[in-house]
Amino acid sequence: MTTEAVPPASSGAAHRDLAHHDNHGDQGSRGPDTDAAPTGTGRSGAGPSGRRALARRLRPHLAGVLTGVSLGLLGSLLALVQPLAAKRLVDELDGGRATAGWILLLSALVLLGAVLAAAGQYVLERTSEAVVHTTRRELTARLLRLRVPAVERAEPGDLISRVTSDTTVLRQTAVQPVASAVVCVPVLVGAVVLMGLLDLVLLGVTLGALGLVAVAVTVTAPRIGRAAGEAQEAVGAMGAALERVLGAFRTVKAAGAEREETARLHRTAADARRAGLRAAGWEAVSGTAGAVSVQIAFLLVLGVGGARVASGATDVSELVAFLLYLFSLAPRVHQLVDVVGQLQAGGAAALRVAEVERMPAERVDGPPLHALHALHALSPSAPAFAGARRPGPATVAFDRVGFAYRPGLPPAHREVSFTVPARGMTAFVGPSGAGKTTVFSLIERFHEPDSGRVLLDGRDVREWPPAELRAAIGYVEQDSPVLAGTLRDNLLLGAPAAAGARLGEVLRRARLEALVARLPQGLDTPVGHRGDRLSGGERQRIAIARALLRAPRLLLLDEATSQLDAANEAALRETVADAARRTTVLVVAHRLSTVAAADRIVVMEEGRVRAVGTHAELLSADALYRELAATQFLSAPPGPPS
Repeated sequence: MTTEAVPPASSGAAHRDLAHHDNHGDQGSRGPDTDAAPTGTGRSGAGPSGRRALARRLRPHLAGVLTGVSLGLLGSLLALVQPLAAKRLVDELDGGRATAGWILLLSALVLLGAVLAAAGQYVLERTSEAVVHTTRRELTARLLRLRVPAVERAEPGDLISRVTSDTTVLRQTAVQPVASAVVCVPVLVGAVVLMGLLDLVLLGVTLGALGLVAVAVTVTAPRIGRAAGEAQEAVGAMGAALERVLGAFRTVKAAGAEREETARLHRTAADARRAGLRAAGWEAVSGTAGAVSVQIAFLLVLGVGGARVASGATDVSELVAFLLYLFSLAPRVHQLVDVVGQLQAGGAAALRVAEVERMPAERVDGPPLHALHALHALSPSAPAFAGARRPGPATVAFDRVGFAYRPGLPPAHREVSFTVPARGMTAFVGPSGAGKTTVFSLIERFHEPDSGRVLLDGRDVREWPPAELRAAIGYVEQDSPVLAGTLRDNLLLGAPAAAGARLGEVLRRARLEALVARLPQGLDTPVGHRGDRLSGGERQRIAIARALLRAPRLLLLDEATSQLDAANEAALRETVADAARRTTVLVVAHRLSTVAAADRIVVMEEGRVRAVGTHAELLSADALYRELAATQFLSAPPGPPS
């Protein structure tokens, strides 16, 4: 098998590509159906700040935040009244008067304040879940619309961590800290005003001691933000490293590389731990400064206040009320200190989410892809959403196409030109790296040419809406990927309306009837992660059946029978030949048995079209084809199965 895919970037490079997305991989390939926001991130100074990114996540849920804040604020305001009621209770006790009414009032204030605070907390928790749910829905929808070059530059494990880990951080740090800040500030201001009305001297002592908090927050806040961002990046790197190993689990086992790969994973875990410890350290400094300043304020107020009571400058009830306000102030100060750290972490998580939202994606207009497949299956001549859908097989043409996967890499295509008429089979052959698989990637608009045009039915593929373009195409990839789920799920992927007699016919044509009969639950049998409960040949036949169920106008087969035994390969060769009588078929193959039967053969070398002709014509006219036929292809087509 061959491939022209670019090797994946290293984890660190992938992080840099994602964080400072420059679209180099899309150079010359940004068609009208590409949706991309400005590049860069807040950490680089080019994108939105963490605060703005966090605000954007909260904006759709503003009603829930305001409701929760209002309830919490009412509960806190009732708490502010409690020290005044306590002062009056002390005065009544000192005067020997009845206190039952004041005790009942104080109890009612405490109970009502607790109920309002609990209700506000519940509303805020619901809003936090709504923020996470909305963010995950938006992210997953965005990820599946990303352009292929953007995904190829990123690490899948890191992208997964942004949907899972970073959104969990948002739940913990988005709504509650913002609500706490909104509630704490007016409560603190109200407490300070009331403390000033009671005793300005003691207020001055308190504010002087609390100045330590302001200094600590000013110093630690930016460091907490940087450390939190590094911690979340480290978690993403760990996810990428783990996905790398699990994605090639058998290879790691076969190579006996468990020890080395375990050490690599331990290094990423250690990096995450160090980053987390840095964030925790700065948060500890900030929190300790807040706690110490409150304790100092309490001791100073107790000492100075006691002296003022002894001197007659104030009375006991006022000192008691002031101390109660100071006690109510302490948790608010702790909350604000915690809020600063939480908002820094939330801002870092929101920025990582925003980075995904700025990756270039395809626009999705019109009906979903499976609806177009259903429409075409019912009536191939039915109009499509972007104009009348052409009936019958498609035509393909490359017009002086030039393409490189990334700047600085050798071109995969150099002035490639060829024409494929409607109906029939066209085979692409050539040495490894000649650009054969790239032909299919450009037709599918996974990538777009840097120069020249790729035409389907005479229309540049960049002018086709992606959904309409891909609805016309059935594509069997080199590695014939199978998704986790049931056999039925995989067969109906993208064409859920196909069922009944049509499904049975395709199963017969793809020689899958015996497999279905053998499986314990038939079509509803789970196939395992990436189809690991199936053989390579079974996965290829499933991929072929999936493509045939789409009733495509253009069928692309990339080494589609490379893992089949001779009997199944011969049978599926007949299936492909039958499909070629109804539609346009393009194949990349290394088997002479497949290539010799093609109506035309395109010979490629070093990204160029070297020759076009039939098997007989090329054997006599092209030296490279003769060499490939003699060495790389099978010596002769296999005979009929016995």
